[in-house]
Amino acid sequence: MISEERRGRVSYVMGPDGSPLTMADLPPPGTRRWVIRRKAEVVAAVRGGLLSLDEACQRYTLTVEEFLGWQRSIERYGLAGLRATRLQQYRN
Repeated sequence: MISEERRGRVSYVMGPDGSPLTMADLPPPGTRRWVIRRKAEVVAAVRGGLLSLDEACQRYTLTVEEFLGWQRSIERYGLAGLRATRLQQYRN
């Protein structure tokens, strides 16, 4: 059964690799280790309407600024912008 807050939402979005991404494919709630793929999946889910920004931040204990930083990095530099080891190179 679909929960009240999920009714009317999309059931999947296109993931960062071009394959369908559903709620079941997203990283588990409370994820602490953020690799590029996981960050990109969460950004794709929010952009596509699978999750709201608030839901993503609550589910993954993120700040809005942290999420928006991931989104900006993807927009500016692609998936490589999400590498934690490359963060200093990409900062303005």
